[in-house]
Amino acid sequence: MSDLGHVLVLAGGLSYEREVSLRSGRRVSEVLRASGVDVETRDTDASLVPSVLADPPDVVFVTLHGGSGEDGAIRSVLELLDLPYVGAAPEACRIAFDKPTAKTMVRSVGVRTPDAVVLPKETFHDLGASAVLGRIIDRLGLPLFVKPSHGGSALGGSIVRKADELPAAMVGCFAYGDTALVEQYVEGVEVAVSVIDLGDGPTALPPVEIVADEGVYDYSARYTAGRTEFFAPARLRPEVAEACAQLAVTAHTALGLRDLSRTDIIVDAKGQPHFLEVNVAPGMTETSLMPMAVEAAGEDLGAICRGLLHAAVKRAR
Repeated sequence: MSDLGHVLVLAGGLSYEREVSLRSGRRVSEVLRASGVDVETRDTDASLVPSVLADPPDVVFVTLHGGSGEDGAIRSVLELLDLPYVGAAPEACRIAFDKPTAKTMVRSVGVRTPDAVVLPKETFHDLGASAVLGRIIDRLGLPLFVKPSHGGSALGGSIVRKADELPAAMVGCFAYGDTALVEQYVEGVEVAVSVIDLGDGPTALPPVEIVADEGVYDYSARYTAGRTEFFAPARLRPEVAEACAQLAVTAHTALGLRDLSRTDIIVDAKGQPHFLEVNVAPGMTETSLMPMAVEAAGEDLGAICRGLLHAAVKRAR
């Protein structure tokens, strides 16, 4: 029997990433049970707080993606309930969840990140799409990448290679959020670097290289088996892989994160890594990047999850 006591895995929620979160929660629950941990998996609905008050878990593993799962809201509730949990504190989540703010923070500590423009939907409509979009192209050039300022799983994101593609990209983006982040698109190798901290400081796992079959790592490519080829570790020169690892640890630290995170990076033709965004609740599904990185490091996912739970309990004490 595990010394962790009763572990609650939170999954689901009401964000656009609900289905992915449910799969992440199932995977974490499975690997924990396989290592002897007493696990309960719950959705975040109106019954959650009364249930937790009636039978408090000893520690919580949050596998909620998007929305309240990554913006700090659920973690604020867990703190109100005095429940230890795996992951970053609410304030750090709020900063990291807002992509423009996260970019500003990491740039302030010397991390390279593509130039960008932030455009709320109201401004887009009130000032006239054509005039505003024309200035964006004048400022940033082409190609561009458009994505919502909040959220993950590439929902609402698209590459713009020609000027006449930008209006549709903006409309698609605004379907998933009220603010668009339009940034220079850096051609190169896409990699993800997961960071874990079991109590001895943040450590980067091997970078995972992502090669989508249609060149874009969109929602379908992320969660449909066979749509994307992964290389773990990434096919990078040792010094480039080390630069990616250092970037991820620097971003994790600068944003005040803890326990785990995943940083998405583009490595350009010169071998220079560029920060794109950070995820405070990395996916744990069969096709997710953190489990691949754990395996590439020769570690066991169940042992890592147990270690993160132990760190959360120790922090609470």
